[in-house]
Amino acid sequence: MEYFLFILLAYLLGSIPSGLIVGKLGYGIDIRDHGSGNLGGTNTFRVLGKKAGLIVTTADILKGTLASALPFFMGADVIPLLIGIFAVVGHMYPIFAGFKGGKAVATSGGVILGVNPLVFAIMIATFFLLLYLTKYVSLSSMITGVTSTILAIFLQEYGLAIVIAILTLFVIYRHRSNIKRILNKTEPKITWM
Repeated sequence: MEYFLFILLAYLLGSIPSGLIVGKLGYGIDIRDHGSGNLGGTNTFRVLGKKAGLIVTTADILKGTLASALPFFMGADVIPLLIGIFAVVGHMYPIFAGFKGGKAVATSGGVILGVNPLVFAIMIATFFLLLYLTKYVSLSSMITGVTSTILAIFLQEYGLAIVIAILTLFVIYRHRSNIKRILNKTEPKITWM
């Protein structure tokens, strides 16, 4: 029963559609009608700009962090990483936005931040290095997940490695169309100012 309560809370946290809220309240538009139609940070950056993109990405990260930290706050004997996974599920399939959400990257990172800030910091550094080299957000996200799984194994954090691997599979699955566009060389690249 205790696990069910935390799973439900984590899912509902993950379901908060940051991109939809920022788009409608701050700009008067539904982000789902623009760009890729995705509710995540990348589409928000592209459609609404840096400020909105940063707000949405930060909010999506914090959803995962808060969900994985819930057991600590409430003194419960449940596994934070497992609870965090359900925040990611909520982000991908949000009940508050017709079950069409983001691609799991930021919220997955937030789960890791809530459990192991060092691994999160290395993940961020890896992501931006890959982004600088490839200019593909999607590819950088997927490779970061794989390398972070390997890092967790190297650190002998085997439970963390399993969860990162699961989250990476979510990320890869949600980026199926991006993978096709990368192979066809039609995936948009970011531009550095």
